[in-house]
Amino acid sequence: MLTRRQALKSLATIPLINGCTTTNLPTTRNYSPSGIPLRRVRVSRSRIIRSIAGLRPFRPSGFVVNAERMNDKVIIHNYGHGGGGITLSWGTSHLAMELANKTAFKRCAILGCGAAGLSAARLMQTAGWDVTIYAKDLPPNTTSNVAGGQWSPTSVSEEQVATPKFLQQFESAMRHAYRYYQDLVGSEYGVRWISNYNLANDVANPNSLYSKYASMYPQQRLLEPTEHPFNAGTITHFDTMLVEPAVYLPKLMSDVQIAGGKINVRNFHGLSEILSLAEPVIINCTGLGSRELFGDEDLIPIRGQLTFLLPQEEVQYIIVGNEGLYMFPRSDGILLGGTFERNQWDIQPDPQITDRLINGHKAFFSAMQDPWSYKKSTKSRY
Repeated sequence: MLTRRQALKSLATIPLINGCTTTNLPTTRNYSPSGIPLRRVRVSRSRIIRSIAGLRPFRPSGFVVNAERMNDKVIIHNYGHGGGGITLSWGTSHLAMELANKTAFKRCAILGCGAAGLSAARLMQTAGWDVTIYAKDLPPNTTSNVAGGQWSPTSVSEEQVATPKFLQQFESAMRHAYRYYQDLVGSEYGVRWISNYNLANDVANPNSLYSKYASMYPQQRLLEPTEHPFNAGTITHFDTMLVEPAVYLPKLMSDVQIAGGKINVRNFHGLSEILSLAEPVIINCTGLGSRELFGDEDLIPIRGQLTFLLPQEEVQYIIVGNEGLYMFPRSDGILLGGTFERNQWDIQPDPQITDRLINGHKAFFSAMQDPWSYKKSTKSRY
């Protein structure tokens, strides 16, 4: 059986059938470096299936992974990932596991059942720990379920306040996470490699993630205007992983339970309730909840709103840097983002933001070249 690439290449050798009208045959600029055709996203209000908003747990100085003693408990914090929660979860959970393994215990409570809590639970289980998760919300109702899922840690800290110690911790977490996720690639966990097109050209900045950690952004190179189908000048291509929360999070939760972990739905109203738990080690993965539960006033929400269109199986690439907008093609819909609204707690979708997302993406993709698109004006005798 021919592969998709072989079939498309063979089109160039097929003579045109007399009487058929054929226009705009595919050109090389409409392929990703991996040979995947680049198809236009069909953006219209009639294709909207839902709009949602979520709150990123952000700290200007970066996420917290450390240990402290409270009464007879060891509290290990693992929260405040900003826009890098799914991306960094395995990495920061690895660092939290290392702290836990320095104790003499083998039984722990994990607070939270999002990406950080579930990855921490799995790592603790593989290290031989007895694990119980306590969480107010379970998938699909966690903050992680509202994440876009692109593997790239954005909005994690502010450069002017992040310390050298944090930056070292960040790099360690990023490298651990990159390695762990590669073991999860496949339909079972909803993780796949995908082409990214960055219109902002951040790769030209030596301090950007793409420059500093180029080895974690493979197939990275600048594309000239003749090498891509978008209405833009020179842009940057690289590959990343894309994580689908609707597949990934339930699978992780199932893995925790299969390995003997317990999950209890519980809403803690104060620190005293947490300290009354029976487990001697408590790993805090409560995200924004740490502001109230542990008094972290540096922790603030950054609101993000997304609009989903009907899925398009043929769209297999990511767009970022489109004047603050981005597009991720997921199996549960074409995700259009996004916003970064500091200190906004409202999770109700704003219709005006939906309009901006639709209008911005429609203008961008309408100008994209797609020679495979069906044109109503094209006549055929088939």
